[in-house]
Amino acid sequence: MKVAPNAKPPVCRIMDYGKYKYEQAKKEKEAKKKQKVINIKEIRVTPHTEEHDLQVKGKKAIKFLKNEDKVKVTVRFRGRELGHKEQGRQVLDRFTEITSEYGVIDKKPKMEGRNMVMFLRPKNL
Repeated sequence: MKVAPNAKPPVCRIMDYGKYKYEQAKKEKEAKKKQKVINIKEIRVTPHTEEHDLQVKGKKAIKFLKNEDKVKVTVRFRGRELGHKEQGRQVLDRFTEITSEYGVIDKKPKMEGRNMVMFLRPKNL
């Protein structure tokens, strides 16, 4: 291993390569321990989801947000429901109100095919 590569002549040290590899692996393992893995949990609703059902799903989302996971809220449109996208947006707005104490909008509601998708993230991130 080079100790001072810019010196004239360069200064090197003889070392045990196996021990060096072991130390590097140990450092990588320690760095991996300190990482936080963020999971994405999905909650599906429809444009006609009733208030109480939204409350129940909102509680589940709050549980996910407390656990520092992101939440993907999907409104699934079936058949003629696709003509009433504003109802889906209202459901997502109501869902945001329910979870506003613990999460904030990460990505605004957007249509993806027959689904309207919105992402929430925990407030402290």
